[in-house]
Amino acid sequence: MVTSEDRSEIVFFDVETTIPTRTGQRYALLEFGAIVVCPRKLVEQHSYSTLVRPSDFSLISTLSVRCNGITRDAVTSAPSFADVADKVFDILHGRIWAGHNIMKFDCPRIREAFAGVNRPAPEPKGIIDTLALLTERFGRRAGNMKMASLATYFGLGQQTHRSLDDVRMNFEVLKYCATVLFLESSLPDILTENSWVSPNAAIRCRTNGSISNGMGLIIDTPSSSIEIGSPMKSVAEAHIESDNPIFPLVSRHVEVPDLLEINSSRPDPFNLVQFSAEVRESIQLDDMKDEPASDSRDSSASTATGGYISYTDFLEPNKISISSISLSLRPLYRGTQKIQILHNNGELQVFSRCLKVRFGISTRFVDYAGRPRLSFVVDASSELCQLLDAIDNLAQKLIEDTGSMSEWRPVVNRKPGFMNCPTIRLNLPTVVDGNISRWVTEIYQKESSSTQKLMFSRFDVAELDPLISPGTVLDAYYSLDSYDYQQIAGIRLVAKKLIVYSS
Repeated sequence: MVTSEDRSEIVFFDVETTIPTRTGQRYALLEFGAIVVCPRKLVEQHSYSTLVRPSDFSLISTLSVRCNGITRDAVTSAPSFADVADKVFDILHGRIWAGHNIMKFDCPRIREAFAGVNRPAPEPKGIIDTLALLTERFGRRAGNMKMASLATYFGLGQQTHRSLDDVRMNFEVLKYCATVLFLESSLPDILTENSWVSPNAAIRCRTNGSISNGMGLIIDTPSSSIEIGSPMKSVAEAHIESDNPIFPLVSRHVEVPDLLEINSSRPDPFNLVQFSAEVRESIQLDDMKDEPASDSRDSSASTATGGYISYTDFLEPNKISISSISLSLRPLYRGTQKIQILHNNGELQVFSRCLKVRFGISTRFVDYAGRPRLSFVVDASSELCQLLDAIDNLAQKLIEDTGSMSEWRPVVNRKPGFMNCPTIRLNLPTVVDGNISRWVTEIYQKESSSTQKLMFSRFDVAELDPLISPGTVLDAYYSLDSYDYQQIAGIRLVAKKLIVYSS
């Protein structure tokens, strides 16, 4: 079998599925299409597409047919996914994946399809999500940045919503956008400001403070890490093949220079290592990689040394003065910035007692490769809500002042029907260790007179389900992490340590 190290091509792919018409209904794969592209010459090397027969034809609703035109009759004689799984795996595995909105839609559907036939899913060498990439770099000059809008903008015709057609249209749109950006980056500033270039071209890349990091490309680097509170450095598993300005290859380790020392006056719109560093910092894929040293003393009083977490630095909401909270923008890379939340000039970290779990472990959010990102929802006290609302307002104002167009998502959730009991979501950060995604939040179980650290061997979500279930009471130590990613911004609560009370 070809290994991921042997494959440097980019594979653009797209799936067509049924459209769920009721809560809890799953997607069913109806079509898969892909083209394999040489990243040096930007030419299509070969393609593959197939209709897929679903196991349940009732999932093909009228809404589904209206969307992509694929009827029950069209797939009656098509192969099942089990019949084509080997071919799909061979095309995708170990290559750089590319597509429009694939991180949120296509990647999860691929994983679901392989899980449905009890097969391991393919893994990418890296991912280029052109929706996030073009929204960030090309701006909204083409409207809502959907593929149909981009195709209309460049006069490429109508989108058919068939996999292979959409893939080729995606590839052409990306080349058109890259050409425009390349010309703009080559022009003198005076021409960029006063001639044919759209004034929206750099609206998301201004050096005076856009903090969005929605680049849409991630290089899969499970061994790299980001230390909280230290000058940002990251190692991206990438090597730039400079003979092509649009799709540098991903192959070897290159150390990214100190992010605080980079000249930010002219960001390079094609530097994929830059994209990797910015997005990895934005979504904090492995910001919790350093684990605290074990301590046999009472865990609530543990103090870390040598750069580890000190839980004495976590403050309860009633001990935090809102007037002592300040927010500032921390430089990241070539003009990008991130909100830093401080209390009395130190990083704000919160300790909340006796939180009641409203909804247990959720896997509906996914990372860059379609793997679940774990989280759960707890009820929030009025004191905690007051604190988080104040921080939310400050952060939203700061991010709006930078010119960001992202939609702000409040950290406190007040859905209709729950107005008297607002909730917050606590995220459990995970890192990839070989083929295993493991969570790095410290989890303890507290019984009547003792507190014991729980050790996990399989890192299966099923291990967490009975532990963090609705009605469970727990103490939580967590940090506040800002994000601005794929046109959505807000504050994420990242759990560093949980103490679960036995029922």
